[in-house]
Amino acid sequence: MQEYITMTGIVLKQTPVGEYDRHISLLTRERGKVSAFARGSRRPGSRLAAGTNPFAFGIFRLYEGRNSYTLTEAEIQNYFGELRTDYIGACYGMYFAEVADYYTRENNDEREMMKLFYQSLRALCAPSLPNTLVRCVFECRAMAVNGEFPMTFSREAPLLPGDEGLEDSTVYTLQYIAASPVEKLYTFTVTETVLEQLQDVAARYMKHFIGRDFKSLEVLQTLC
Repeated sequence: MQEYITMTGIVLKQTPVGEYDRHISLLTRERGKVSAFARGSRRPGSRLAAGTNPFAFGIFRLYEGRNSYTLTEAEIQNYFGELRTDYIGACYGMYFAEVADYYTRENNDEREMMKLFYQSLRALCAPSLPNTLVRCVFECRAMAVNGEFPMTFSREAPLLPGDEGLEDSTVYTLQYIAASPVEKLYTFTVTETVLEQLQDVAARYMKHFIGRDFKSLEVLQTLC
């Protein structure tokens, strides 16, 4: 008898399989990142079609096989429909999904990364927040979640060259990003000068700690 498991999660990516199926990567509260097959989800009218799209967040019911999960039901609470009509915002979201996919593992406690990804998608849907600021916040906090970004950012004890020249407002913002609850990350705006410095910090730290190319970022850079 198959044992069904219920998980709260968000779809990071989906890949077509065969003629009618999909393979999805889910970032879940209960089991970290898991892979699952969604049989028949590409058939017209499939009840799993919408729940296997990237960014779909909700309750997923699966059963566990020998090598992977199979999705049987999806009760979606947020589709982030705004990003369906915002191509640039969707590209940022796909980049965030790639970073989250890079950092997360199965059976790890990935609740902080899941919350960060979810809140960052919400921020992309907020007209008052520039996408460039959302990206800086996401990148720096993602590295902090992984234990790479300094929780007490300081010019006096710089981790990387370039940190010593930052303005006070930039240092304070970086400390806020690293230490604040995820739910409060996107509650501020910054000056153009601070944003430029945040972009520089995020780029230097991403290159130092990750040092790899992301396909969605390459696409994004051709558009912006």
